[in-house]
Amino acid sequence: MAGIGGGMFEQLQDHGFDVAVTNHAGAILTHDFASEAAALAERLSGFSVSMAELIGGGGGESGQTQRLRHALHDAGWRKHRFHVQTIVDGIEREGISHEVDHVRFCDPGALALEVEWNNKDPFFDRDLENFQRLHALSAISVGIIVTRGASFQDGIRTRITDWLHDNALTSEDDLERLGIGDRTARQKSRVAAQVSRGTPFHEAFAGAFTADKFGPSTTHWAKLEDRIRRGVGNPCPLVLIGLPLGIISDAAPEVEAAAPGLFDT
Repeated sequence: MAGIGGGMFEQLQDHGFDVAVTNHAGAILTHDFASEAAALAERLSGFSVSMAELIGGGGGESGQTQRLRHALHDAGWRKHRFHVQTIVDGIEREGISHEVDHVRFCDPGALALEVEWNNKDPFFDRDLENFQRLHALSAISVGIIVTRGASFQDGIRTRITDWLHDNALTSEDDLERLGIGDRTARQKSRVAAQVSRGTPFHEAFAGAFTADKFGPSTTHWAKLEDRIRRGVGNPCPLVLIGLPLGIISDAAPEVEAAAPGLFDT
């Protein structure tokens, strides 16, 4: 697996994104899909998620993450179901379908893209094997996976801890005023147990939240790299993009009916 060259996606790398390619995907994009690749890089480089929305969405696909999907859709990256029908001696066998969330059809061919924000890591196997089969059928030219990058995975706990501390969010009541109180009893009890043992709330919450939502067995850069090193998806040309910690906005939260002085400066 190699970094992508020739200036392709350079703006993403400049913004801290992880970018890597396999099987000459960089050359294919440069010569056959340059405008599509540039437009994709532009949309990804402008993508951000607010911390309040990240936590309020339970770590899953927040409204802003869904807006990324909608932006891709509006740019022509549409969900598509590839249907493969085999005929042997005039007899049709049972067809097989492969659905991809974002496909961009162009004159030179098709680009297939999956966003794996926060799934269980075996979803990488599904995506890569889908790309492999579709490429073997000449249905796609390149497969692209966008996931959480290394800096995001390594730094999100500290970023959440600092954000809670800086905004004086020191209890479940504070989170509820942000609309972040809709969590399971198990999640709340884990935080309460840590606080009862003397751990500050912001540290207890950040630790429990990241372990529960962004654990090592979810979809992130290291898990994707592991599959690529093992050859999953070969020989399909692949582009891998890791979203950096820098996509998280630390804007102060908007609080409904906050206690007097809670966010006074």
